[in-house]
Amino acid sequence: MRLTDIFHKVDTISPDEAKQLLSDSKNEIMLIDVREPGEYEQGHLPGAFLLPMSGIVDKMNDLDPSKPIITY
Repeated sequence: MRLTDIFHKVDTISPDEAKQLLSDSKNEIMLIDVREPGEYEQGHLPGAFLLPMSGIVDKMNDLDPSKPIITY
């Protein structure tokens, strides 16, 4: 799998739109925190999956391309 297979379309949404998408139980959305582990440990959104930008290429097979992905 290539990185472009997962991140082929990028839309920007507001925090309120993200909150609505995440609260809608019909949506299975992957929430990805792209900060480094120390930043993640200081606080992160509930249900967020840690995938630092520094290692995203190595871990991209952990992502499900059939699900919407929100990164922050």
